Amino acid sequence: MSTFLNKILDKATINEDSKFYKRRVPEYINSNLNPSFGLRPYQQEALGRFVFYWNEYQDRPKGMPTQLLYHMATGSGKTLIMAGLILHLYEVGYRNFLFFVNSTNIIDKTRDNFLNKHSSKYLFSDAISIGSRQIRIKEVDNFQVANQDDINIVFSTIQGLHLRLNSPKENSITYDDFESGKIVLISDEAHHINVETKKGTGIGSDGNGETVNWEGTVNRIFNTNADNVLLEFTATADLILPEIGAKYINKLIFDYSLRQFRLDGYSKEINVLQTDLPAFGRALHGVLISQYRRKMFEKYGKSIKPVILFKSKTIKESQLFFIEFESRIRNLSVSDLDQIRMLKTAEIIERMFHYFEANGLSLENLIAELKEDFSEAKLISVNSKEESVQKQLAVNSLEDEGNVFRAIFAVDKLNEGWDVLNLFDIVRLYDTKDANKEKSGKTTMAEAQLIGRGARYCPFQISENQMFFSRKFDGDIENELRVCEELYYHSAYNPRYIQELNTVLEEIGIKERQTIEMPIKLKGSFKDSAFYQNAKIFLNEQQKHHSENIFGIIPEIYKIQFKEDNQKPSIVSKIALMARVEKREVSYRFGDFGENIVRKALNRLEFYQFSHLKHFLPKLNSISEFITSKEYLGRILLVIEGLPNQALDLSPSQKLDEVVDVLKDISLAFTSNIANVHGSVEFKLYLFKDKIKDRVLKLPLYETKFHLDLSKKDWYVFDDSYGTAAQNNFISYFDQIYPKLEQKYNDVYLIKNEGHFKFYNFEDERAIEPDFVLFLLDNQTGEDLHYQIFIDAKVLNLIDAEMSGEISFDSLKNDLLLTQLWQAGKYMVWGPAFYKRASQKVGFGNQSLALLD
Repeated sequence: MSTFLNKILDKATINEDSKFYKRRVPEYINSNLNPSFGLRPYQQEALGRFVFYWNEYQDRPKGMPTQLLYHMATGSGKTLIMAGLILHLYEVGYRNFLFFVNSTNIIDKTRDNFLNKHSSKYLFSDAISIGSRQIRIKEVDNFQVANQDDINIVFSTIQGLHLRLNSPKENSITYDDFESGKIVLISDEAHHINVETKKGTGIGSDGNGETVNWEGTVNRIFNTNADNVLLEFTATADLILPEIGAKYINKLIFDYSLRQFRLDGYSKEINVLQTDLPAFGRALHGVLISQYRRKMFEKYGKSIKPVILFKSKTIKESQLFFIEFESRIRNLSVSDLDQIRMLKTAEIIERMFHYFEANGLSLENLIAELKEDFSEAKLISVNSKEESVQKQLAVNSLEDEGNVFRAIFAVDKLNEGWDVLNLFDIVRLYDTKDANKEKSGKTTMAEAQLIGRGARYCPFQISENQMFFSRKFDGDIENELRVCEELYYHSAYNPRYIQELNTVLEEIGIKERQTIEMPIKLKGSFKDSAFYQNAKIFLNEQQKHHSENIFGIIPEIYKIQFKEDNQKPSIVSKIALMARVEKREVSYRFGDFGENIVRKALNRLEFYQFSHLKHFLPKLNSISEFITSKEYLGRILLVIEGLPNQALDLSPSQKLDEVVDVLKDISLAFTSNIANVHGSVEFKLYLFKDKIKDRVLKLPLYETKFHLDLSKKDWYVFDDSYGTAAQNNFISYFDQIYPKLEQKYNDVYLIKNEGHFKFYNFEDERAIEPDFVLFLLDNQTGEDLHYQIFIDAKVLNLIDAEMSGEISFDSLKNDLLLTQLWQAGKYMVWGPAFYKRASQKVGFGNQSLALLD
């Protein structure tokens, strides 16, 4: 049986260090993408796989066009991957790109993301350059007269493309555009071009070479040139269908499922609420929770505006509810809110009203807030085609501070291509169900996919040691900020529909299958101990390069090949290489060229607008200071290399060219450095009792079978443990060695890390959450040493732990693969340790735990 391409590539990543994202994604990709986004590990993997496939993959088909599929979860940033791939393909010689998709609103969004530098979702850096080339992205109608120094993009719906190519008009794109040069086709929501493949009827030709459908149009374009590239992106490829599977078996380069997206923490958690209230009552639920969530954000200093989607069955119903909602909010009364409060329909409602009361917010004042925040001016309807064309950009910029809209009214215009992070509530205004006895209906599936789209995580950070783009409170579900990581789907009371919806949400992976809340409490005896009252835990922090120190990492000396006026810069270096002759050098400071020339060079590069420079250099006072100060450009030395027979006296135009080249290189250092984050080598002291606390865990039901009763084990600080088989096996191992540790150390405590803390990789920004931390206090020798040991319990089929001989820190250091991370006086931090154990059964009390792979 044949193997999908992504599985073949998976086999090349047998350990973390061999991941394709570990292969350096070309710097020109990182430096030319918008630095405020940053590439997540899976996005780096997606780009790294393509670079590997293009440059190194031995089985890449030769002499024929290249077609690849990215099967990636809704909300995982497919458009950012497209931008990175465009940059790479430009570097290897491609200039013309055709972007097509099924929906006009996605075209408008993508055009904005690719072209509008003022958009908050613009994908590229302000100035795009590769080497010494300054690159523009241009939208074109066709490729016949396109500038081949630019990235030229034709944007089209697949329907419009099919019509334009098969009924050509003047200045429109034609099949001739594709016969004269190579192009890259980028297909978003690519499942729409597989209709004929699903039917098994071929590529869509009438037998006489005439194209009769969308898939046939795409294939005809694609096959015009052996160097063409077709990149397909979708979250919903039907790969289990034999025809689709056969089509993509050697084309599926990356598969990142919605389930993995959620497990990696990049989505909100889903809650489905059902009530007996009519449509406006459900809407009011959503409004109140949305306002409560806004107050949570404001409490922690975050200017994030939560948004609600009111979803109707038909356009007429949506229009009528818009009118009803605006009127009833305008006339909202205390009795309306009292009705919601007295019903106590959900725990979140009780918690919300308790918060309002505890913080002195009366119902009258709350009503005044709601009337303002949900006034007609802050409601937007996207139902008819005319509305969606006019308002699509507003709906796609809901996260912007200047965007005032709090509520959207829609039917299905937002089911595909909607890109919004601050959607936290979806209110289903109808109560219909279309499932048959065998499978879920199309409506339920569409609603589940809409929930999946809305479940994208809205990034925020309360402290610098928290990850920005992922959930933070999975291990602390009672934290009041948990509501800011949840999406609520409000429905009428309909148990059969809710069961069906939950089933579909679990199937697509955006909702965990059956979970249970389990309290984990510190033992009372441990809380009374001197250790608990006085102990310290040491953790490091995320550390960023401070932008004001950027010139500390920029080279002081730039060597540039001399070129005669109108001569290509590569010629000199080639002559020197061929002749093997010595070169001579002349050095210049920026000041030697005169401030006027440097200013002219700065004006040529958009990156060096003063307001933009201030973003990187907050202490900078003026452009003049930037040019002359030894802290900035005044420290840069230009070394011009040339042949012995060349006069290296530069003309004014040459000076300008050389300064521009150096400034381009410096701008790359700025943009690549801004995302340079890593774990600090210094560890900061925290009180143990401030980090290790009682928790309520939300566990998948299957994990509860790995329960250990540790109430009688003094060395374990919690009363219970729920974990993986590997974690419980480590606890079993530790129970066996504890008597010997107890003989040597005054205090021995093992703490399972239930989301209490993390530390950061020294080389990058990756957060590491070890399974355990072990504390050993040794003052029997008079040295008063404090060992803090991070331990990860991994099932590795290597060796058995030896029980013979003395068990001490030195023996643990070897058996647990410890590395010293930090030391300050008597305090030492070691780890991360990987517990090694052979694949066999070990005992714990009366239980027998089998190690699992």
